[in-house]
Amino acid sequence: MSDVRPILDMNAFDGKSSAPGGHAQSDLLDRRLRNIGAASVLFYRDPIEMVSASGCWMTAADGTSYLDFYNNVPSVGHCHPRVVGAMAEQAARLNINSRYLHQTVETYLDRLKATFPDHLENIVLTCSGSEANDLAIRIAQRATGARGIIVTESAYHGNTSAVTEISPSAIKRGGLPDHVVAVPPPSKQAYGDNVAAGFADAVYLAITTLQDRGYGVAALIVDSIFSSDGVFSNPKGFLRLAVAVMQRAGGLFIADEVQPGFARTGDAFWGFSRHDVAPDIVSMGKPMGNGFPMAGIAVRPELLAAFCEDVGYFNTFAASPVAAATGLAVLDVIRDEDLQNNAAVCGAYLREGLQHLAEMDARITDIRGAGLFMGVDLSANGDPSEPGGQLVGDVINAMRRHRVLIGAAGKYGQTLKIRPPLCLTRSEVDFFIEALGKSLRTCG
Repeated sequence: MSDVRPILDMNAFDGKSSAPGGHAQSDLLDRRLRNIGAASVLFYRDPIEMVSASGCWMTAADGTSYLDFYNNVPSVGHCHPRVVGAMAEQAARLNINSRYLHQTVETYLDRLKATFPDHLENIVLTCSGSEANDLAIRIAQRATGARGIIVTESAYHGNTSAVTEISPSAIKRGGLPDHVVAVPPPSKQAYGDNVAAGFADAVYLAITTLQDRGYGVAALIVDSIFSSDGVFSNPKGFLRLAVAVMQRAGGLFIADEVQPGFARTGDAFWGFSRHDVAPDIVSMGKPMGNGFPMAGIAVRPELLAAFCEDVGYFNTFAASPVAAATGLAVLDVIRDEDLQNNAAVCGAYLREGLQHLAEMDARITDIRGAGLFMGVDLSANGDPSEPGGQLVGDVINAMRRHRVLIGAAGKYGQTLKIRPPLCLTRSEVDFFIEALGKSLRTCG
């Protein structure tokens, strides 16, 4: 069995490789390592210096262009002119904290709220998904009077103190604190053919464990496409039973939409909508500002009111006019360019290409996902019970040589994680499939 791999170690520069870009790149890499030290995280065995980007493509300092199948933050396309224009125009007019009234801020919040179920009447903006999940956990613990949290075993929910404690994939040494219980992700490998019942049973046992430990249960929090666990999206509706079990026990359901939200799954604007569930809190981030640091939560007003009786919340940079103008432009682009439909159509075309490759190469053991968020499992011997983290790493670096950027996920790093911008075209899908086929052939 492969070793468990922390998320930041997947496809990370380890300092053992030599940079191929000549003296200039070597000097830049040395400066990075001196400046940031042990906290520096870089992609690839030989890091890339990027200088520009547009649409689905990024350009390196040496002039090489790369098709981006990894970075889901610039979700509507790198440097989208409408988003950049809205950001710059508002920054040139006014940018201040949220303690002043501003038309654009309220227009944005109204538009964003319209994408959620009616019971989520309040929006609180933050600057990062970590802050959003931190706030969601604090609200849940205040509302329930309990401390216990249930997550999946390779989840990642952020990097504040509170959410690092509920992010198993971020912990390199030691285990989870006693008030956090991790359950296997909703996979057939863990639960057989009845994923919904198996996952709900696991959540029930975790609730019992937390109650026995004296913590009670505050919340079940899941990334609704289980990205870091390896991407588990189907069958639609499998989350309903687990959410019902949690809410009957008095806990809340927090839908972490930081990665699957904003139309990426194609068949829904939010990942939780695919499961017909009613979250108590929804966290969001990453694609929200297409690269501008935006995040937030949608929450039941009574939960927020109770929390604010004790502490309250204010964020200097969130809900600023520039953030609102940027976020509004993102929503406009998703609507005007029909990007949710494009995610569905191009996602189906991408799946066809992946399935064709799987028919020719038994090392592709599973293809999962929805829209333009997919996971492809690899195993060196074609056995899904023996995940191929090393093979995935080799393929990722081979694809870099074929000018495609892609990432990894899963407990053992066995999953290729596919998240291209939503403006992807069929010709770019063809480019990706050709690169993946070549990469697999060169990785023994």
